[in-house]
Amino acid sequence: QVQLVESGGGLVQAGGSLRVSCAASGRTLSTYAMAWFRQAPGKEREFVASISSGGENAYYADSVKGRFTISRNNAKNTVSLQMNSLKPEDTAVYHCAASTTAPRWLTKGEIAYWGQGTQVTISS
Repeated sequence: QVQLVESGGGLVQAGGSLRVSCAASGRTLSTYAMAWFRQAPGKEREFVASISSGGENAYYADSVKGRFTISRNNAKNTVSLQMNSLKPEDTAVYHCAASTTAPRWLTKGEIAYWGQGTQVTISS
């Protein structure tokens, strides 16, 4: 099965930028739509962004649209999320995910594989 491992989380001040990445092993990601979800303390895991298997199409939650950019490199079997203009409310554990469904606003039930997550903390 697919193993997803996130990296790049950390602490950054509001207004700053951070890139989180996800590396896959077990099999190629080229047949999967990929997504990022996040889970803040006391809240449910929520959709952040998704990208089609070939990287042609991307979808974003309204809360991050215009600030975050999802990308993928199928040759390296990775997917990343560039986060700019960060806000304290972006603080969460960010999880990489793989889906067999079309890229769009994805629900947790549509995810086939999850990464363990990487912590992103934004200070005021």
